[in-house]
Amino acid sequence: MAAQQRKTGLGKGLGALLQEEDIQVSRTSIHNSSGTTKNLETSPAGSINFIQVDQINVNPFQPRTDFDPQALAELADSIKLQGLIQPITVRQISKNEYQLISGERRLRASKLAGIKEIPAYVRTANDQQMLEMALIENIQRENLNAIEVALSFQRMIEECNLKQEELGDRVSKNRSTVTNYLRLLKLPPVIQAAIRDGQLSMGHARALVNVAEIDVQLFIFKEVIEKSLSVRKTEELVRIMQEQSANSDQKNKRKSNPMSFQFQKIEDDLASKFATRVKLNMKSAKGKGAIEIPFDSEDDLSRILELLDW
Repeated sequence: MAAQQRKTGLGKGLGALLQEEDIQVSRTSIHNSSGTTKNLETSPAGSINFIQVDQINVNPFQPRTDFDPQALAELADSIKLQGLIQPITVRQISKNEYQLISGERRLRASKLAGIKEIPAYVRTANDQQMLEMALIENIQRENLNAIEVALSFQRMIEECNLKQEELGDRVSKNRSTVTNYLRLLKLPPVIQAAIRDGQLSMGHARALVNVAEIDVQLFIFKEVIEKSLSVRKTEELVRIMQEQSANSDQKNKRKSNPMSFQFQKIEDDLASKFATRVKLNMKSAKGKGAIEIPFDSEDDLSRILELLDW
């Protein structure tokens, strides 16, 4: 079989979404540029395979050509820690050769992380209708976690060229529900993984997506996990943190120039990397300052030191 089927560890509901069990290999014919026809082993729309990265060719029609090296490095670090949460999408063009449809940034970051094989949705040519039907059927199953549903919604929008209103009609959900699911994919990877693995409910997730600052999201997330906070307690903590943030913003306006967007992004990226609140203190206009990484226990300190390769 050209691509090996395996369990992904993305949650027990993923078997339903990705049709891991009893996937039957089918054969289809494709026509190459010379006009000849060859048979290929393929997987049905909606299935997932682990594929060697050196077997995947980039899409020659990919309009995006520039990739931020720093952003790729950060994504590679995230993949090393959390794994690749969102599979790429490919189509099979020969027995051991695939062409990328979507996910070039994830593919590049996986190579940078030294990953040899990654999960991929394998599609055949002209199967958009079959893919849409398979995704709709699976979205309506009850045993999918919120991240799996969000990924399915995103796939339908990107690969089936649907607007959110059209997607809502397809899956019998209103636009606000679709939007709430898609917003989950903007959360830091560590929080997405917790939702995926059942550590956080959809109610907890809805509270967290309303928090603008990544470091605050991560702080609240740690509080929820460590203290087993209910959804109601989480919403209350979000309200308190937002009030404190608003008061802090008012104080900062009276002080020196606020932190630039560039430094704020660095602070947010560091918070996401270390899964804790990180403070970037700028002490002078010449660029001098300090990075503060708080820890709650010796175990937490060991975790941070491990991330620093200490």
